[in-house]
Amino acid sequence: MQFFNKTRRQAMGVALAVMASLGTAQARDFSKVEIKTVKLTDTLYVLFGSGGNIGVSAGPDGVYLIDDQFAPLSKKILAAVRKLSDKPIRFVVNTHWHRDHTGGNENMGKEGATIVAHENVRKRMTAKHFNPIFDRKTPPAPSGAWPQLTYKDGITLHLNGEHARIVHAPAAHTDGDSFVHFTDANVIHAGDLFFNGIYPFIDAWSGGSIAGLIVAVDKILAIAKDDTRIIPGHGPMATRADLIAYRKMLETVRGRVAKAKKDGKSATDMVSAGMFKDIEKTWGEGFLNTQKFITVVYEGMR
Repeated sequence: MQFFNKTRRQAMGVALAVMASLGTAQARDFSKVEIKTVKLTDTLYVLFGSGGNIGVSAGPDGVYLIDDQFAPLSKKILAAVRKLSDKPIRFVVNTHWHRDHTGGNENMGKEGATIVAHENVRKRMTAKHFNPIFDRKTPPAPSGAWPQLTYKDGITLHLNGEHARIVHAPAAHTDGDSFVHFTDANVIHAGDLFFNGIYPFIDAWSGGSIAGLIVAVDKILAIAKDDTRIIPGHGPMATRADLIAYRKMLETVRGRVAKAKKDGKSATDMVSAGMFKDIEKTWGEGFLNTQKFITVVYEGMR
């Protein structure tokens, strides 16, 4: 299995990205971030930088992006895209509202892109937030970053000879998550429904829950084939087998937390009792330690 096991250095990068997404990116130094491009098909690519992995469709009809990381990286991202195509960026699809996936919206809008997202993404981006896990306050995004085209259940883009089905996943990582299925290319961009090889952040304070996350993963597994290439929100490219392992971990954690919670135990009690030592050996090298992960799972069960 292809796990996210270049461990600590990469995990720290994810940690900084996600924590910045819940506050501001201004304190971070993005000068050394490199945007790396991986070609998937003649028209599909993935960009790895700092923040959520970016999907790119570039072809005769123009360019569109799946997520756009942080605002300070927009020039580097645009430079990477320009190596693929000189055509205009027509759309940016946001997989959810967190700033490590939407921070470049305003800049991409200035390039002429229409921002597309679930209706709850727009609601979240127009409001302020507080996340107690990281003690982070997030102000509303600037109005130029707000999605202009929203949907309830899903929408499909028919561009560059490809059909991209955008599917809403309720109450999962947040309440506004979507994944993108490139049906002809056999590629899925899972957004933050999938953290490859590490504990995921489940934003219970934005309507997320582990139950909804498992349902979302099941939706993806239902359409993924053994040879489907999956772009996770964080981590390296993955396979269906990687996603199955991730789902198994989520189901195990949900069952243990639900039972312990019913018995009156707190998240701290569960971790202190060593209930997740077998799991953290594989999944605990990310930005969330076991205590914080179990806490977000627990909060999402309220």
